Amino acid sequence: QVQLVESGGGLVQAGDSLTLSCAASGRAFISYTMAWFRQAPGKERQFVASIQWTNGIIHNPNSRFTISRDNAKNTVSLRMIALKPEDTAVYYCAATRLTYRTAPRDYTDWGQGTQVTVSS
Repeated sequence: QVQLVESGGGLVQAGDSLTLSCAASGRAFISYTMAWFRQAPGKERQFVASIQWTNGIIHNPNSRFTISRDNAKNTVSLRMIALKPEDTAVYYCAATRLTYRTAPRDYTDWGQGTQVTVSS
């Protein structure tokens, strides 16, 4: 099992940037796929980006968001720029032993989430 703790959320204005961090610990997480998801009120949980911890391969469909990892600190970060009110959501860090997955059901370990609110 992998333990995940997110941080870095907050209230920002439209156009601002924000970086979220996910601290990972536990057993063999370095073989996992790490990902960020988000969930807005009344909506389904949505894939944001993922990174393979071992080789750094990234799946990042949103050009305003950048996922990265720091092997020394055991953290995965999500850099978000040009934020919009529609980016408002709870952002979750997640882990899976599987590769190249975007569905929440494929992820076995989740953090508690961090709230990001973007005001217009």
